[in-house]
Amino acid sequence: MSTTFDWLSTTLEKEYSLDPALLTPAASLESLGLDSLAVAELLFNVEDRFHINLGAESASLATLGDVARIIDEHVEHQTVDGVQAGATHSSSPSSP
Repeated sequence: MSTTFDWLSTTLEKEYSLDPALLTPAASLESLGLDSLAVAELLFNVEDRFHINLGAESASLATLGDVARIIDEHVEHQTVDGVQAGATHSSSPSSP
């Protein structure tokens, strides 16, 4: 399991009181009971935490694995002061 997925799972468990056993990469956002407002709030938190802009890509995110993957892809391609930020954000995300 990726560190990004761990952060995502922990955030969902704490912020939405979701059962950790349900938080798998294949779990759909819908099956977890997240309505469109909850998903929008989650994605806003993701963008804020990882300093990324998901834009239109957020409409195609169906599972937790999709969310973790797109975060990792954005962070990997993000450059800060000429140094890739992927190692900083993906390897040690701060607590939610």
